[in-house]
Amino acid sequence: MPVLSEYKKKRKFDKTPEPGPKKKHSRTRRMFVIQKHRASQLHYDFRLEAGGVLKSWAVPKGPSLDPTVKRLAMQVEDHPVDYAKFEGVIPEGEYGGGTVMVWDYGTYKPENTDDVEQAIKKGELKFSLNGKKLKGSWVLIRTRDRQWLLMKHRDYYTMKDDVTEIAPVSILTRRTLAEIAEDEGGNVKKAATGDPRRIPERTGVKRRKQGQKPKVWTT
Repeated sequence: MPVLSEYKKKRKFDKTPEPGPKKKHSRTRRMFVIQKHRASQLHYDFRLEAGGVLKSWAVPKGPSLDPTVKRLAMQVEDHPVDYAKFEGVIPEGEYGGGTVMVWDYGTYKPENTDDVEQAIKKGELKFSLNGKKLKGSWVLIRTRDRQWLLMKHRDYYTMKDDVTEIAPVSILTRRTLAEIAEDEGGNVKKAATGDPRRIPERTGVKRRKQGQKPKVWTT
């Protein structure tokens, strides 16, 4: 099967602002990104760069820094590396329609292996994250088919508090989901259901013109 064929099949690129299906590498070749995505349901998309694409899992409840917590992670289609920069609104009616936030990004380092793709095929990948919000040692373990568990290993970065509540806004623009939807012409009411209630209005950057791209890191 051609690289990114499933990603391409699910999207109409004349209607969605998502990047096209191009295989490439970041500068480090070990980038990770977590995108907070309010589609039909709120979830977090966890992505690790390997083999010129982003290996991807949908994590309904988001990552946890508590090593006693096991988070369900459903493996989804590979995404292009350029997707790590995407923050905005996927039009309603399109696949994954809703608001997308770059919640965290950084680099990762596989543990006990140099072949990430092979480790994923075998169903277990241990790695350490060096992000803005998430750091330390983690593991992904497949339980069956596309179903995996994402767990934090006990280390210096272990914490009982819910990191998704403590650090709810975009790492790129400091916007909430509702603010992103407002700036990009999306459904503000729908997006707001993914924001903690205690966040005051307009916590992020000044309102941008619709369609204007935020500053992003280089890959």
